Amino acid sequence: MPATSRTKTALAEETQTTPIGQAPNRVDIWSRSQKPRSNAMTGPRFEQTDFDLQPQPLSAMEMIHKEPVRWTHDRIVACDGGGGPAGHPRIFINTDKPEIATCNYCGVPYANEHHRKHLESLPKTSYPLS
Repeated sequence: MPATSRTKTALAEETQTTPIGQAPNRVDIWSRSQKPRSNAMTGPRFEQTDFDLQPQPLSAMEMIHKEPVRWTHDRIVACDGGGGPAGHPRIFINTDKPEIATCNYCGVPYANEHHRKHLESLPKTSYPLS
């Protein structure tokens, strides 16, 4: 009988659901139309799925906010995402305002060197400054 109680305990531990984040580096959803991962992965299609074995790619939104600001002396910078087939169309970004300007395609942050002291004096920025 002790073997059965251990088996029942082991089964109970296996069937307990662990909280599933949207990505390993992000807990919340990032779009109003997106369902939380725990609600999206329900129903008969997923009832025998082991979520520990499923891929969980990192959230690019969290990764791009770790990218340091690229300082420039120009008022306008061009971003092409690295160029080539893996890049994006070239766009021009104004850096003449005292704020961090980001590329609309890849999210790379740019700022004018003229505004460095102002940006460093801010209590918090969404991108690392160095």
